[in-house]
Amino acid sequence: MSESPDQLSQLLKGVAAKDRAAFATLYEATAPKLLGTITRILNNRGWAEEVVHDTYIKIWRKADQFDASKASAITWMVTIARNGAIDELRKQPASRKAPEDELEQLASKEPNAQSQVESQQTVYRLNLCLEELEKDRRDMVRLAYLNGWSRADLATHFDQPVNTVKTWLHRALKQLKGCLTP
Repeated sequence: MSESPDQLSQLLKGVAAKDRAAFATLYEATAPKLLGTITRILNNRGWAEEVVHDTYIKIWRKADQFDASKASAITWMVTIARNGAIDELRKQPASRKAPEDELEQLASKEPNAQSQVESQQTVYRLNLCLEELEKDRRDMVRLAYLNGWSRADLATHFDQPVNTVKTWLHRALKQLKGCLTP
């Protein structure tokens, strides 16, 4: 994404005025990020591309509702994208499964018993280490690394500057590494 937050806000203002050139520029600048966000949620690129399309339709229609004093342009757009992806999961979770014959041809990805035990032990240790973090830092790590939130999303959510969020994440990960290292 080569556009600055201020440029994205200006583009959204143009979109609110139904400026197609601003919309095209906004799309070019932000589509990869939104596609990545949606793909992480849906785990299906084709489905994610459909939701990206729907997301930009919503952005076109709701651009006049964007308020730069409440969130950055990209945070506002990612929120629309994430909500759209979650809505899609709720509407049609079963309809996006692979056909039966495809499933039969796939090798089993089930871990063996030893791998399952080791995985469970690792998850248990990680959860113990996460509990040692302050609540805000623990929530921030979970939102960033389990839910795919960007630093800008976290900064908005926790009402902190992006650089503070970056520092907190760095320190939290360092503390987790220290806890997990025998």
